[in-house]
Amino acid sequence: MMLELLGHLIKIAAVIGVMLGFVAYTVMLERWACAWMQDRIGPNRVGPFGVLQPLADGLKFIFKEDVLPHHVNKVYFCIAPVVTMIPGLIAMAVIPWGSNLPIAGHVIKGVIADLNVGILFIFAISSLGVYGIVLAGWASNSKYPFLGGIRSSAQMISYEVCLGLSVVPVFMQAGSLNLMKVVEYQAAHTWLVLCQPLSFFIFLVSAFAETNRTPFDLPEAEQELVGGYHTEYSSMKFAMFFLGEYAAMFVQSALMVTLFFGGWSLPFAPFNAPATELWVGAVQIGVFLAKVVCFLFLFIWVRWTIPRFRYDQLMALGWKIFIPLTIVNILLVAVVLALVAK
Repeated sequence: MMLELLGHLIKIAAVIGVMLGFVAYTVMLERWACAWMQDRIGPNRVGPFGVLQPLADGLKFIFKEDVLPHHVNKVYFCIAPVVTMIPGLIAMAVIPWGSNLPIAGHVIKGVIADLNVGILFIFAISSLGVYGIVLAGWASNSKYPFLGGIRSSAQMISYEVCLGLSVVPVFMQAGSLNLMKVVEYQAAHTWLVLCQPLSFFIFLVSAFAETNRTPFDLPEAEQELVGGYHTEYSSMKFAMFFLGEYAAMFVQSALMVTLFFGGWSLPFAPFNAPATELWVGAVQIGVFLAKVVCFLFLFIWVRWTIPRFRYDQLMALGWKIFIPLTIVNILLVAVVLALVAK
């Protein structure tokens, strides 16, 4: 019992450690990519080629003065960044990084919690992040953060509907809500992005809206709202919002890889079966992380390429286009699966 508990604790620490490392260096990748796209020099002073810049940024946040404005509601003001950050870390508990990891005669599952309703768990936990943003906007007692919080609540609630409906055809085809079984289905058949391209496209666009990333970064639009819901924040509280945004990007990227791009599997690869050797398990984790990095780069690329939507365009896209499309898609997939079953 103690060994099993210790194994779970090690897995949790490893997942959180790797995820936080990716979050830190995703910021670095964003600054490099931005500099490359704008034909200028990016961070290159701290360490070789600037690779220690995330460490310097972290130290800066730690030692920076933590300003607590006198006009804010102090309790909720301090709680909000934590509420924003934690859901992204918890959601990774049900996303499979690999099949198994055989170590010293013990087989360690490639997921912290292998839930039969994994996707429902992710949606339930991820939806809590909006409470942090709304709390930050309300507790700041300032008009710009308040407008940012209101925008975010409407935006995230709207696109959660699109996200939820877009993945229904995936589970209809895979026959399970268990994310590990969805990956195993794709390893045995084909990536679901080839069978459900419309579901993937709607999920991808909705993921941008859910993470408040450009072109859907209306809650923190600098030109309109100064910084939106985090305008009044500084030091580590601001860093938690930053961490929450990039953690949400990581979760959405991992979810797209899991649902549509085969998770830790590759077409015709010899390591698609559950791992029986350590090197196979390590390769599967490497494949999964490489795919996640590709989606993280896509988030960055879009940010520095596409201009921001107007708010009415954002809401019309979700309610008037995506939701009807997802409903029609569910009906079509149900008809096709019923015909194939006959």
